[in-house]
Amino acid sequence: MPNDFNQPVIEEFRSNAGQVGGYFEGARLLLLTTTGARTGTRHTTPVGYLPDGDRVLVIASAGGAPKHPDWFSNLVAHPQVTVETGVFTYEARAVVLQGEERDQLFARAVEAEPGWAEYQAKTDRVIPVVALHEIPSDGPPNVAASSMGEYLQVIHDAFRRELALIRKEFADAGPGSTALGAQLRVNCLTFCQGLHNHHTGEDVAMFPALAARHPELAPVIERLSQEHEQIAALVEELKAVIDAAGPGSEGAPTPVRNELARTELARRDLVRKEVDRLTEALEAHLTYEEEQLIPILDAPE
Repeated sequence: MPNDFNQPVIEEFRSNAGQVGGYFEGARLLLLTTTGARTGTRHTTPVGYLPDGDRVLVIASAGGAPKHPDWFSNLVAHPQVTVETGVFTYEARAVVLQGEERDQLFARAVEAEPGWAEYQAKTDRVIPVVALHEIPSDGPPNVAASSMGEYLQVIHDAFRRELALIRKEFADAGPGSTALGAQLRVNCLTFCQGLHNHHTGEDVAMFPALAARHPELAPVIERLSQEHEQIAALVEELKAVIDAAGPGSEGAPTPVRNELARTELARRDLVRKEVDRLTEALEAHLTYEEEQLIPILDAPE
């Protein structure tokens, strides 16, 4: 039987390409479908996640309850799960992290959201951290879109949402925060890699196909390709300042710590400025691409 709390969230998530309101509004959320450990029945649960390069992390907190959530018990019994991001749906292999790796990643989650520590303090169990690894498959990706134009739009909107979340995380850190948080660094770098992959796919597949079918689009495609290069340069600049924005040494003498804090604050401000530059350039690029290409992509044959 569907969970009375989860079902409206699931329906809203699927109807709005991953965007929901209420309790989960503004959160990184995915739908995780597991196979019942005892029944073999498929169950879908909305869960928060953390980006982590080419995998995502989910935390089986259950709000600090004494027992693991059912979805965790299910994936322990049946590690193949289905992940819905609002844009993509894919099969994944769930790996329960152990020992030092689990502890480091849970600490990173706590740094990004202290509520995880509050949940851990409420329970005697060690709250599990699970990595979800996408299982490669043949054929095109499973995208929540009914046309190529809608496909482009939902991908663009996903990039917009992720950038908005990253900018909000900078704002939530507050002016007193100096070091660039480890999870925020990962979020930025994961976003950069996803954007690179998307633009590479357009350059090698979509743009050549459009140019062959619509020679009149040559000036548009030339501009979009040039903007890809400009955005790639901004991404590299952002990655460079992220790499430079490392934490200071807590064991250093007070004057050294103060100087490191001033340096880290300057680096953090520089990262935020680079994110803002990338946001401005990317929004202009996405808007122009949508205006020029979506009518062509969705035009009747």
